Amino acid sequence: MPASRDIFTVSRLNIEVKAALEGSFPLLWITGEISNLATPRSGHLYFTLKDSGAQVRCAMFRSRRNLSRFQAKEGMQVIVRARVTLYEPRGDYQLIIDHMEQAGEGLLRQQIEQLKQKLDAEGLFSSDHKLPIPIFPQRIGVITSASGAAVHDVLTVLQRRCPAIPVIIYPVAVQGENAATEIIEMLRIAEQRHECDLLILTRGGGSLEDMMAFNDEQLVREIYRLGIPLISAIGHEIDTSLSDHAADRRAPTPSAAAELASPDCRELHRKTESLAGQMQRIQQNRLLQLSQRLDELSIRLTQKHPGSRLREQHRQLETLQLRLQKSMLHRLEMLNSSHRNLLLRLNSHSPIQQLQQARQHLDSLGARLKQRMQERLQHSHQQLGGISRELNAISPLATLERGYAITLDSDQSVVTDASRLSVDDQLTIRLAKGELGCRVEKITR
Repeated sequence: MPASRDIFTVSRLNIEVKAALEGSFPLLWITGEISNLATPRSGHLYFTLKDSGAQVRCAMFRSRRNLSRFQAKEGMQVIVRARVTLYEPRGDYQLIIDHMEQAGEGLLRQQIEQLKQKLDAEGLFSSDHKLPIPIFPQRIGVITSASGAAVHDVLTVLQRRCPAIPVIIYPVAVQGENAATEIIEMLRIAEQRHECDLLILTRGGGSLEDMMAFNDEQLVREIYRLGIPLISAIGHEIDTSLSDHAADRRAPTPSAAAELASPDCRELHRKTESLAGQMQRIQQNRLLQLSQRLDELSIRLTQKHPGSRLREQHRQLETLQLRLQKSMLHRLEMLNSSHRNLLLRLNSHSPIQQLQQARQHLDSLGARLKQRMQERLQHSHQQLGGISRELNAISPLATLERGYAITLDSDQSVVTDASRLSVDDQLTIRLAKGELGCRVEKITR
């Protein structure tokens, strides 16, 4: 088998055909006759839509069927709004119905659409012209049938949400030939009386013919001209009239209109309590902040008071005095310590001290010298004894004993040369026994 072949399964084929169908057709309006009608327990609606030449399967699911204003019957001529699709398991293409109405309504809808385009071109539906809905209306006027279900729904919701708001009912016919005229007249009366600052124009659901009064051109123009904010709630969610487009606000149901017109007092009460609690907390926090601020200012005032400043300065002065005393004592101690050190140094460098030290040192040296001399003398004496005995034989003293003498100068040096002496020099003449002190009177060389 060639690899280039793209072989479809039946499931794939049906999936792609379904995608092609749904992507090629937008929502369509289709007319035909109902046949083979089936209504299983699921609540869905299954039937065949046919004309003289062809037929197509149709399905209308329960959620959309419940919005329909009439009961579908076998053989009934209808107009449906549907999208084209494919039921994959059987390969049957079919229509999924979004909206269905009886065929007689088609001409009316065409006329309404033409009038809508005309009025829209004139600006009657412009959002720039619409009046704001008051948040807290002083009095609400309800223009509707006094015996219909709509007025009951509106009053019930208003009573539940905000029973304090007064309500005025302006009774009118809401269907029939004179309904539009009555509604226009009642709108003018409500505006002339200045009784209400918000109006609700409403009625319950019904067929297109039943609600034609609210597609009246003169009524639409009167709504556009009206100087009081108007909420329009005509029919149910799927119903839209020209009056809805011209009104300042459109509501899907009468109950929804009442909710738009009134504040929820219970919610307001909860919000008020919440805001009151917040306000109380804010006030408490503010009072606490102001109290703290007052305390701070009182402290600052106390601190800035002359007496406080004087006391503070007195405390500072006492502190400074103590610091000064401590500093002076510390300084005196340092000076005393320095003085003692200087005295010690001075004493150590004093001449008296030095003399004392020198004397002590001299005494020490003297003692040492004396000891050494004694030791030396004793040693020398011992040596001298030995030497004396050795020298006696050759000693000059022995010569002196024979009548000779030794002449000594002032330095105790032996004089051997007269030229070394001068007149008046002192001489010592050592004899064998004793010495003679002499003075030079004459020198002979």
